[in-house]
Amino acid sequence: MALNKTLKSENLIMSEALKAMQSLGGKLTRKEIKREIRDHSKIISEETVDEVKISKKSGSKYHPFDYRFNFSIKDLITAGYIVTDDNHILELSEKGRTVKFEKFNPAKDVRPIVDEVTNIGVLNDDEKNENVDDESWKDELLTSLLKMAPQKFEIFCRGLLKEMKIDLDDTIGVQYVGDGGLDGFGYITSGDFRTTRVALQAKRWDGKVSSPEIDKFRGAMDKHNAEYGVFITTSDFTRDAIKAAKVGTRVITLINGDQICELVAKYGYYVKPITTYRLGSFYTDDE
Repeated sequence: MALNKTLKSENLIMSEALKAMQSLGGKLTRKEIKREIRDHSKIISEETVDEVKISKKSGSKYHPFDYRFNFSIKDLITAGYIVTDDNHILELSEKGRTVKFEKFNPAKDVRPIVDEVTNIGVLNDDEKNENVDDESWKDELLTSLLKMAPQKFEIFCRGLLKEMKIDLDDTIGVQYVGDGGLDGFGYITSGDFRTTRVALQAKRWDGKVSSPEIDKFRGAMDKHNAEYGVFITTSDFTRDAIKAAKVGTRVITLINGDQICELVAKYGYYVKPITTYRLGSFYTDDE
């Protein structure tokens, strides 16, 4: 019998997830593993990771890769390749650390264990959509940023950069420009009191930022003798853009939409955390 297309995809993700964990030290979050696959996998393309579809059940947008990825990680945990105490930080077990990828076959090494333990069937992408943690506030935040008036978006960026300990230049500062972005300059003072001149750019884009935009930004850094660069976008960066940011002696820090959300949450910047509770097995187990 031909292997289900979804199972083939998840088997591939399992191998790439283990490779990503091995390459980054063996202890990561799901988000870090997925990002490593997205930016560096030679087998899974960034287009596959970033693909967006519309759910037939709810009509909302979703990323098919996210649900396949989450189930792949769950299967690796069930099969003993990954261990976790809090279901947030994932760590390679000895089995995961010593796996030989030229011999690793998820269909034979993982699936039989998972089927025996869980005895559940394969869910389609719409059904998997119902099992993913809700991070809708991030989508709401990025949508709000895209809709903001230029002046309000400038205020947002100024405030966030201030929280990041970047002292904006009083003369040049951060100002809105005609291409839907911001240009500006500031200063960072390190622990040894060394002050570094920083070039800044923030773009409100739906599409991914490509390498030519990074090259253009580096040109602006040269013009103003900036030693450091920070490029912020509400969307994301292509793999080529990420590579371009690391070229030369002056590495450019890239901050994508997801990282903007993390910074907003970290500094409590116009957001409030909500505490909730998850019921223990005492309440959920069958009598």
